[in-house]
Amino acid sequence: DFDDIQRKRMEKDLTELQTLIEAHFEKRKKEEEELIGLTQRIEKRRSERAEEMKIRAERERERQNKLAEEKARKEEEEAKKRADDDARKKMILSNLTFTGYRQTQSGTKKPTEREKKRKILNDRRKELNIDHLKEDKLREKAKDLWDWLRQLEAEKFELQQKCTKQKYEVKCQQILVVAKSRCFSFQGP
Repeated sequence: DFDDIQRKRMEKDLTELQTLIEAHFEKRKKEEEELIGLTQRIEKRRSERAEEMKIRAERERERQNKLAEEKARKEEEEAKKRADDDARKKMILSNLTFTGYRQTQSGTKKPTEREKKRKILNDRRKELNIDHLKEDKLREKAKDLWDWLRQLEAEKFELQQKCTKQKYEVKCQQILVVAKSRCFSFQGP
């Protein structure tokens, strides 16, 4: 009787253990299937993201190309407009020359101060061609420009000082002339 109870208990424990093992393996199988599904979703999402990035990069490249084309077109239009303006100015000047405009003026026209300044500034202006320069050359160019600017500022300061000194001397001369004229006018009889 005791052996029978022991055997039944063993069988019961064995069936419980087998059901637990089966439940464990079923649970593990479900987890593995979920894991496989998850990895598949991750791979799918990665491929979708890579495709989106390719599309986005292509769109960006197209946008950059459009911007470059638009910029080139605008520059071309501006150059054409400038050329047309220059041609128009030349035509007007040539028409003025041939219609006797210059003959009516006495002598040659002297350039005004504004035109003189503009000519001097145009002569001083330097073209900056820095598109092809590397960083060290850019630094050197910036240093050269800085030195040139300092030189111009120094010249400006010296000229202002010279102008101030000349104004002072003119005022002194005026005062002397006025004083001498008063002196001579009081010497009378």
